[in-house]
Amino acid sequence: MAFFDNIKLEKGMYANGNRSFTEILEELDPSENYRNTQLEGLDAYQRQLKRFDIKVGGNNSDCVGKFFQTSDSAALFPEYVSRAVRQGMERADILPDIIAAKTIIDGLDYRSVVSVPGAEEKSLKPVNEGAYLPQTNIKSSENLVKLQKRGRMLVASYEAVKFQKLDIFTVTLRQIGAYIARQQLEDAVNVIINGDDNSPAAGTVSSASNSEITYQDLLNLWSNIDPYELNTILSPAGGIIKILSLNEMKDSRAGLNFHGSGKMVTPLGAKLLHVPGISGNKIVGLDKNCALEMVQSGGILMDHDRLIDRQLERTSISCISGFTKIFPDASKVLTY
Repeated sequence: MAFFDNIKLEKGMYANGNRSFTEILEELDPSENYRNTQLEGLDAYQRQLKRFDIKVGGNNSDCVGKFFQTSDSAALFPEYVSRAVRQGMERADILPDIIAAKTIIDGLDYRSVVSVPGAEEKSLKPVNEGAYLPQTNIKSSENLVKLQKRGRMLVASYEAVKFQKLDIFTVTLRQIGAYIARQQLEDAVNVIINGDDNSPAAGTVSSASNSEITYQDLLNLWSNIDPYELNTILSPAGGIIKILSLNEMKDSRAGLNFHGSGKMVTPLGAKLLHVPGISGNKIVGLDKNCALEMVQSGGILMDHDRLIDRQLERTSISCISGFTKIFPDASKVLTY
């Protein structure tokens, strides 16, 4: 059993391929060894914070300079930054509601698999005894998935932030994470609407009226996505207002739920998500279980050495990711 207060922390723990700093700590100091103790519920990184008495949140949070009292505690600082940025990404992230799968790769080159079933392949007809079963063809995509690097530059000297409380500094880092998440969402929606190097743009359904959305339009969107399930609708604020203003959406009991909890009434049972980045008069309907794959190269990237050495100025925080369609017909665009 490795005790958390005897582990030597160093820069090299951040340069171990796909394994994160916390995963390496967990190998050295497994959390299962702390069952039925006062430290149960803490992961290996949180135990290191306790070891050096570093409080990252709350009214009694420490200053940034507390990380740099020793060389060992300084090695904890990049992971603190990474966790704060990741928290910001998760709070602002609706990608889990629109992607069917997330693939983590170690590198920058990735080919997905594609399967574009025709009408015959979508219907499983009876097969006579001894006859061959119909085939579903799955193959590698012709082109690599296009990955985008999204991030922010942290511009601050150590002297400017050393006396800053960590809970306030965390708010700033979370906001960086929120920026990254919003941009990733725009990348995802762009692939859904316009396609990528391996798949075409989404099919369109035109509204019967000018600049308005009718309940019939939503029904047409629902029917055109068949045989997939319309379980998610993406729309900018203007489209959401038009949808919620429909007479069919003004159910009194549903309205009470909206006023009391903020949960919007959903058309045809689909989850209605606000996506400001959608331009023009359009909304997107999709089957989140089939439409999109997210590809991410590693985790949150940053200059670990610079952070440990207190060289915060011009330190980049970024994430490399891309998106590709799995079944192109699992998403449609309603234009109005």
